[in-house]
Amino acid sequence: MAAMTLVACGGGNILTGVLSGLAGTDGNAASGIGNVLTSVLGLDKVTEAGLVGSWRYVNPGVAFTSTNVLAKAGGEVVAQQIENKLKNVYSSVGVKSSNTYFTFGSNKQFEGKLLGTGLSGTYTYDASTGAINMKTALLGININGYVTGSANGISLLFEGKKLLSLLQTVASLSGNSTLSAIGELSTNYDGLRLGFDMSR
Repeated sequence: MAAMTLVACGGGNILTGVLSGLAGTDGNAASGIGNVLTSVLGLDKVTEAGLVGSWRYVNPGVAFTSTNVLAKAGGEVVAQQIENKLKNVYSSVGVKSSNTYFTFGSNKQFEGKLLGTGLSGTYTYDASTGAINMKTALLGININGYVTGSANGISLLFEGKKLLSLLQTVASLSGNSTLSAIGELSTNYDGLRLGFDMSR
């Protein structure tokens, strides 16, 4: 209901009000609002050195690309709803920490697994924008995404349709209608990035 009200009313003041409610009314409210926005908008920067290491999937990652998109979608409340829906999708297709992980080396090499399919190759990373490009040796495809900081460590995020395409390609899950939910989310919320929250 809160999400529907926000969509109907729109505007930065309404968004701020909702975020204020989520943050609380004490002296830490401003900090709370900042934390919510940083998380939902994927504003935390990850340095190149901070990316190096091994990362495993822990939760779905969701971020909006601007405050305008966030306000239109219904705020952080809707972001949480999308994350919950994505969690169900991931669970149904078998995404888990034991089969979805990446290791990024300081030598620009990476390796890991996505849905149990082994991936390796080279990567480039722009810390100023968070843009990452992984060129796989086995599949011969480029994986373009974004890296942001998260409460767990990092979020590896993709445009919704690109994530859907990636999962279909890597997992070879032709005909699995469950994955269409990712496409539906990306259609309903233009400016939404989806992916994986990962920790060491």
